[in-house]
Amino acid sequence: MIDPASVAFDIDGVIADTMSLFLDIAHEEYNINGIRYEDITCYNLADCLDLNPEIIDLVVTRILDGDYAASLKPIAGAPEVLTRLGRYYNPVVFITARPYLGPLLDWFSDVLSLSPTLIDMVATGAHERKAGLLLERNISCFVEDRLETCYALQNVGILPILFKQPWNRKPHPFVEVGTWHELEELMEF
Repeated sequence: MIDPASVAFDIDGVIADTMSLFLDIAHEEYNINGIRYEDITCYNLADCLDLNPEIIDLVVTRILDGDYAASLKPIAGAPEVLTRLGRYYNPVVFITARPYLGPLLDWFSDVLSLSPTLIDMVATGAHERKAGLLLERNISCFVEDRLETCYALQNVGILPILFKQPWNRKPHPFVEVGTWHELEELMEF
């Protein structure tokens, strides 16, 4: 069981369905069709998608800046579980490798029924910086979708919970969940 007071969360791929947004922008703004969510089999999109790297960079920049007409949707169940968690244990900690928070604070206000004062959100700019920030906050468990980050967290004594995604389907030793309902069942409310 996970102590809800000691868990923190990645954002993209765990809470925010960022890869679906990527596909929506690529389709709507750049007329790119035929790429499915399941085709995103690695974290570095240029390694698994047959797309011009410049277009990948343009779409990613638009996501980071909030410059898109499509809708960034939450992963099913995330708002409900996080709202419940935040009512009893706060602040709820979110650590992202994004270089800046951009539109995330507003998005969280729209998606979660939590006051911004109950949220601690940090943009690290690099996956490698997550562990140190988690340790500073006495976080012992982190929900992450990037397999390489899970290994780094485990090396410093943080329990990683891998959120299943097509890009992390390699053999690994970590506890994994495929839904927020499964994650909630691991928490000892």
